Amino acid sequence: MAGDITETGSLYSPFMGLIYIFNLIVGTGALTMPKAFGAAGWLISLVLIILLGFFSFMTTTFVVETMSVANARLRWKTREKQNEVHKATFEEKLHAAFANNHKKVPYTRVHGTPYSYYERMKKDDAHTEDVIEDEEENQSEEERRALLAPVNDPKRRRVDLYDITERVEMGQMASMFFNKIGWYLFYLCIVIYLYGDLAIYAAAVPKSLRDITCPVNITCNVKPSKQINLTNSSPCWGTAVNRQNAYRVYLGAFSLLLGPFVFFNVQKTKYLQLLTSLMRWVAFTIMIILAMTRITHGKGEGHPVMESITSVPNLFGVCVYSFMCQHSLPSLVTPIKNKRHLSLLVFFDFLVILIFYLVLSFTGIFCFKNKDIKDIYTLNFMDKCDPITSAKEIGYFLGLFPVFTLSTNFPIIAITLRNNLKTLFHRDGYTYPWIIDRIFFPLLTIVPPIAVAFGTDDLEFLVGVTGSYAGAGIQYLIPAFLVYSARKEQRILFGPGSINKHTSPFRHTFWVYFVLIWGTLSVIFVTVNHILTKS
Repeated sequence: MAGDITETGSLYSPFMGLIYIFNLIVGTGALTMPKAFGAAGWLISLVLIILLGFFSFMTTTFVVETMSVANARLRWKTREKQNEVHKATFEEKLHAAFANNHKKVPYTRVHGTPYSYYERMKKDDAHTEDVIEDEEENQSEEERRALLAPVNDPKRRRVDLYDITERVEMGQMASMFFNKIGWYLFYLCIVIYLYGDLAIYAAAVPKSLRDITCPVNITCNVKPSKQINLTNSSPCWGTAVNRQNAYRVYLGAFSLLLGPFVFFNVQKTKYLQLLTSLMRWVAFTIMIILAMTRITHGKGEGHPVMESITSVPNLFGVCVYSFMCQHSLPSLVTPIKNKRHLSLLVFFDFLVILIFYLVLSFTGIFCFKNKDIKDIYTLNFMDKCDPITSAKEIGYFLGLFPVFTLSTNFPIIAITLRNNLKTLFHRDGYTYPWIIDRIFFPLLTIVPPIAVAFGTDDLEFLVGVTGSYAGAGIQYLIPAFLVYSARKEQRILFGPGSINKHTSPFRHTFWVYFVLIWGTLSVIFVTVNHILTKS
């Protein structure tokens, strides 16, 4: 939920919308996916990612349908207000005309012709009634054309109730269709997810910097049994600073440099978005090509197992996190100019992303040994004993790739979390004092994720927990409840025969219940598995 991706009011083509959705989904989760695939096994990973991708696509169409109903609801409310204003205006005109006509003015000359008071009153009353009847007739005719025109009529498309023209964010939709308890649960889920997101970012950047800058004194060409395994207590900069302390130094610097942004308001510019998107495409393409080249030359060392049930919970969380886009769909879908084939566009996007994840992960697990795959996949391309490429510049670029991309997103996510916290604790008619608004909420936003990152740098664990719980709520439960409530209100406001052109392909209520059951059982399975594994 990284805030506004595009500037307000700027529109783009469906192809650009496809690119924006792709860039939103493919992020940090993709860097942790190869390790999760290697641990869970190639067969169970293949089945699970296809299944989770399908469910994510389904709930994405649920969110789009809810957006269209929310637009229709806003448009209908606006029309009702306009009707009330229109009615009140003409009532005022009637009273004014009646008052003016009863003034005791004996004669009024119009074009040289004298009129008595009573003749003038009669003429003005007739004129006022004609104006009112004409305007009411025109208005009812306009509404009649809008509501009764055929679906394929161009005039109807211009005034269709379900056109997605207003950007209605998830929080606003929750306030429209949920009761007070549902509204609180929604914001609680969003806040937990954003906290987890910030903790992942706060750990990934210092860890990448630590692994790049800490010299590794490894003697190559020795037996693995005699090789020194790197741990957090291994020396980094001499004997005085070990790797764990170096990580914390970088985390402190990261917090001091990017933390202050949460006290201000910043917006993601179009050029920054394009720059990070270009870096993302280049980095992932290089990793895929290098891994495939090594495999085709017979140097692949990976021999992944078919399945490992104990690693499924982490894989589930990583996959859910890697398909996350529902929370930012209003910012991405609304500016698309032509939404006629929106469901097909989203399906094609998810298909491309699924193929991309499979190629990235399968080349990784067959290129590197399972125990050697890093939880930040880019660090596998910086092996000093067995470099996958002779160009050191490429290795450093891949190693620093998470640093650049995640650092640019961190302030945006932090500000989004800060604003959601303000909304969660806000009361009607209450204004936050300056110290609460400008000091307390920014600190409440930034301190917890930094504290978590200081406690652990295990990215696979952070991504797994964030995706398994808060991610499952945002990706499965909230969209299902939203579309169920939106369809119910649509029938009440517009009747059971009202046609929504953005209705999800999964329009039967069975799919809503299926998603709810799937999301609930998934969370239960992950929780039970974590408990059994620890015990």
